[in-house]
Amino acid sequence: MEFRVEVAQAELDGLGRRLEGVRWPDQLPGVEWGYGVELGRLRELTEYWRTSYDWRRFEARLNQYPQYVTEIDGQRVHYVQTGSGTPLLLLHGWPGAASDYLDVIDTLSQDFTLVIPTMPGFGFSGATSETGWGTERIARAWIALMEQLGYERYGVHGYDWGARIGPAIARAVPDRIIGLHLDGYLAFPQGEELTETEQQRLGGLDRWQKERSGYAAIQSTRPQTLAYALTDSPVGQLAWNLEWYDDYGHRIGAISNDAILDSVTQTWLTGTAGSSGRIYREALASWGAPTPHCPVPTGLAVFPTDSTVRRLVDREFNVVHYTEFDRGGHFAALEVPALVAEDLLNFFRKL
Repeated sequence: MEFRVEVAQAELDGLGRRLEGVRWPDQLPGVEWGYGVELGRLRELTEYWRTSYDWRRFEARLNQYPQYVTEIDGQRVHYVQTGSGTPLLLLHGWPGAASDYLDVIDTLSQDFTLVIPTMPGFGFSGATSETGWGTERIARAWIALMEQLGYERYGVHGYDWGARIGPAIARAVPDRIIGLHLDGYLAFPQGEELTETEQQRLGGLDRWQKERSGYAAIQSTRPQTLAYALTDSPVGQLAWNLEWYDDYGHRIGAISNDAILDSVTQTWLTGTAGSSGRIYREALASWGAPTPHCPVPTGLAVFPTDSTVRRLVDREFNVVHYTEFDRGGHFAALEVPALVAEDLLNFFRKL
């Protein structure tokens, strides 16, 4: 069924009223980002959200592309389908939606028929209605979606959770996958003796475990408790997402304020802050678990903040393409879309 984004003005007015009545916490002097999202940065972005951000601009941009909703395994699924050529499935992560890929559509749609679904529990797919929506079930849903659309062979790209779901698809139906392309992929060490360079690359994993894993610990254990705060406070939801978009204060501005607010506002208006976080609980068992080797030709794009180690990835995949970039970050399609599109084109041209 065809779909268009049409948010009622009353919903936007309600958001505006909440942004006018924020109750701010204090912040200790001199801690900056050391204790969490810095107060000044959050107040500044909230004021921009309240006074200058234009949801209708984003809504119109999204509606430029054909969108649809369908039902798979009892769950509503929203997706974008556009372009011509080889079918290519683009998979997003947390926090995000199909709209994470808006900046690559025009370039890629000249060579690919793009299918860009929004994960169950996220954005316009709406909240999940039962437990069990982890990586394997979502992978099966995307296989079913491509079958429903009539695509027998297709490529897959993913980042973040998409970089976990994509390999699950490739392992389940390797004969259907032309190629698998990932960015931000982490292969965990399993007792290997690492070189100094490899240890430096895995330094991001150490930082994540020591400083940045709190959000995942909460969402993988008590997502319902967190959901009350995120669903009731737009600034609370903004802070929860901003920490990642601003790279914990290390790369403020790498992703534009508008791009951040496009994602946060979409989540707010669809009421999916809580349900999107549940993927950490649903997929907990698969995180870091040993995986069988995937025979599908695989390409990796590695950005400076990634903890991807080639030797560890070779253990899991048939790597035929590997590119290290000197700029970009975790949300590469939002930050450096031209590099993502170029690497996808280069990878699939090899195949």
